[in-house]
Amino acid sequence: MRPLTLTDLNPAILKVQYAVRGELAIKAEELREKLQSESHGLPFNKVISSNIGNPQQRGLDQPYLTFTRQVAALMEYPPLAEIVKDKWPQDVLDRARELHEEIGSIGAYSHSKGVPLIRKHVAQFIEERDGYPSDPEDIFLTAGASAGVSLILNVLITPNVTGVLIPIPQYPLYTATLAQYSGVALPYHLSEPEGWSTSLEEIKSALAKAEKDGVKPRALVVINPGNPTGAILDKDTMRNLVNLCEEHSLVLLADEVYQANLHRPDTHPFHSFKQVVREMNSPIPLFSFHSISKGVKGECGRRGGYFECTNISDEVRALLYKMASVSLCPPLSGQIGVDCLVRPPRPNDPSYPLWKRETDTIHAALRQRTQLMAQRLNALPGVSCVDSPGALYLYPKLELPDKAVEEARRLGKQPDELYALQLLEETGICVVPGSGFGQKDGEHHYRLTCLCPGVEEYVSALENFHLKFLQNFGLRVSWLFGPPLSVQFIDISHIKGTQQ
Repeated sequence: MRPLTLTDLNPAILKVQYAVRGELAIKAEELREKLQSESHGLPFNKVISSNIGNPQQRGLDQPYLTFTRQVAALMEYPPLAEIVKDKWPQDVLDRARELHEEIGSIGAYSHSKGVPLIRKHVAQFIEERDGYPSDPEDIFLTAGASAGVSLILNVLITPNVTGVLIPIPQYPLYTATLAQYSGVALPYHLSEPEGWSTSLEEIKSALAKAEKDGVKPRALVVINPGNPTGAILDKDTMRNLVNLCEEHSLVLLADEVYQANLHRPDTHPFHSFKQVVREMNSPIPLFSFHSISKGVKGECGRRGGYFECTNISDEVRALLYKMASVSLCPPLSGQIGVDCLVRPPRPNDPSYPLWKRETDTIHAALRQRTQLMAQRLNALPGVSCVDSPGALYLYPKLELPDKAVEEARRLGKQPDELYALQLLEETGICVVPGSGFGQKDGEHHYRLTCLCPGVEEYVSALENFHLKFLQNFGLRVSWLFGPPLSVQFIDISHIKGTQQ
């Protein structure tokens, strides 16, 4: 019997890479396990998982929303209703009763597109958000937004022929899924000097290159608010993108999972592509994705999400239903989470005061951490960082010493990968190198979440590591501490891209 080897596997799978849970994440788990020993010998006492937007992960510990968990508990164990009927808010009991009458036991399969009542509630949420009708038959509930993205790309791609335009930097789900289905990634670069804005000229250049290379562009991916950048599209840019899709017969894939993560909503509001497409009366095919994993819910492990079809024919929608049926149904716990996402407590509901207090507290913490981290990172020599108006991340740019770049090449690594590995080994902070998201040649970045509590201690560790890293690779840097955000740099004028 010959053993199974890599040569026996689907060659497309061998090309899949997913940096968010790649080498750094594996190394972080090894260090976390090593910390269990009293004689671990590590220069830190905890691993901080800043590599992934996983709010309720141990160490990040974002609180869950009480309303969601109470409804979920009653759905898991309906007899609990009798025990808590005089202790829990009446709207929680009513919601669980309504869902139980529709679903029955959550141990059973549901409709392959998701529970009809929940899809109806999603449609109502979209209509209220955008001001345009939504049909429950256009809604597919999914095991998180990622499952929906995978389904749509699988349907759209003809292997080795179909191209999909993806923003760079991008969430690596897209390149990984394209590799899995043998699609062709057509990168278009976002403009960092302009706050990671989306450039039509970059997209047009990518389209021209695809034509030259014999690749058929079929879809345009837009992540709004952005991941890893946090950028938020304005309506004029969105209209231009819709027009471009019309001109080139492109399907628009709108990843909108961070739509509730707005740090400056007065100046940087969120608008959905569904709304813009309807305002323009555009015929472009549009798939819009949302999730319970982000926002302030952070229920990543429940695997709940949905996508909406806009301007999609009945024949294509029937094909999507067939493909969804292969997986039987999305998880019922995730579907219940979606219902709580799109139907939160209203101002007159008994649960509303607590829900409002919990959500406001989380929004304020994310906003404060993002601002503080951006200010402190921008104060470091050789670092520049766009102050993200949305999402859960910052994506600082690094000007690394030539000796660090040379050492990374000697080790067969990208320079920002070397930086991230040393950061993990010396501080316990796990980030994702920018090479995992895509970047221009010669540039170096890393992504870190704004979810970490104890942000002062956390950022101080980042600062100290960065200065030590520069010194280790031959740069003379002095760092004089003062009050937070009051700092002075000495002898750094020789670092490219910095100011004294």
